[in-house]
Amino acid sequence: MSEQIRDRLAHVQEQIARAAERAGRTAEEITLIVVSKTFASDIVQQAVIAGARDLGENRVQEAVSKAPLISGNVRWHLIGNLQSNKARQAVATFDVIHTIDRSDLVSRLDRISGELDRRPRVLVQVDLGHEATKSGAVETELVRIVEALDSAQYLEFIGLMTLPPFFDDPERTRSYFRRLREIREELNSLRSNRKPITELSMGMSHDFEVAIEEGATMVRVGTAIFGSRSKH
Repeated sequence: MSEQIRDRLAHVQEQIARAAERAGRTAEEITLIVVSKTFASDIVQQAVIAGARDLGENRVQEAVSKAPLISGNVRWHLIGNLQSNKARQAVATFDVIHTIDRSDLVSRLDRISGELDRRPRVLVQVDLGHEATKSGAVETELVRIVEALDSAQYLEFIGLMTLPPFFDDPERTRSYFRRLREIREELNSLRSNRKPITELSMGMSHDFEVAIEEGATMVRVGTAIFGSRSKH
């Protein structure tokens, strides 16, 4: 299993490099987040040994139990929906939170971060697909959320995240990724007196190359590295 994970990780890194080259970018501009949700800590440890440095989890509770079992210099990313009652555990466990979707959550996270002396990096999840099963802020809500983030003392607002609908043809996701990039530029133009947001967290195992071509700086890949996961 360890050799298989190492080979798959290397293959994904090669795909990232090729996609970046097609877009006139470098692989160093893109962070590979290895999505470790539902996989046991010993399997995840093999990915870390193989070179994974950023790990993504969907559920706060799973990360709370798994993180202490993983050795190595890794960053933990929350890429699943964050409920308010899990905010304290999330701040204590994760280095990066990708799924901010409302201003009251910003206030809660900022207060807790101050209490715990933590400074998590955060992204706003933007709902571009309007699917009932997925979270995220609609575009009309973004200005209010961004204003809350710009007023936060302990949160570092670094970018935007989206999760488009699944299509068998990855090309059909391109317009969603392009739109997220456009929104980033629109928001930066509105807040030109502040440090610009730079990160775009978009693209998964089946479509990350398209996402990179459209400007992704973070891609979230699990299945292509660990194989199919059981329903959890």
